[in-house]
Amino acid sequence: MPRPSNVKSSEAEDLRGPELMFEELDGLLGYRMRRAQGAMHRDYMASVAGLDLTQKQTATMWLINSNPGVSQVTVANALGMDRATMMSVTDRLEERALLIRKRSSVDRRRQELYLTPGGQSMLRKVKARIAAHEGRFKALFTPSELAALLSALKKFQDLG
Repeated sequence: MPRPSNVKSSEAEDLRGPELMFEELDGLLGYRMRRAQGAMHRDYMASVAGLDLTQKQTATMWLINSNPGVSQVTVANALGMDRATMMSVTDRLEERALLIRKRSSVDRRRQELYLTPGGQSMLRKVKARIAAHEGRFKALFTPSELAALLSALKKFQDLG
């Protein structure tokens, strides 16, 4: 992190604390993935600030927009959410008039999900911000590095 221009070098070092030895920690895959995820999450949250949407809410809206009438269960399964979390996400989006639930005419036990016009508008806004967020991180890699990274991450996702 850059130090403030009005802080002298020794003062800046005092603010950061002593240089730490990481031993094997910085070579652990889980540690590196968690730190990378943290950096992406912080930038994501800054990117969508003011829209009052979580990543789960955004992903839910994205899937509903691409699959109008999709069931809550299908979205929950696709995103790896349990039933209670999916219900909470859906409730919050419905309270904000971003989506509506309709009972299926084919299977009365099934809730179909649709974005409202307001939900579609909100999704367009968040997608634009996410595109800029993604661009900042993708710019760190060459096209072949990015393809390799995405392929490697998919292997983790496929585990469970």
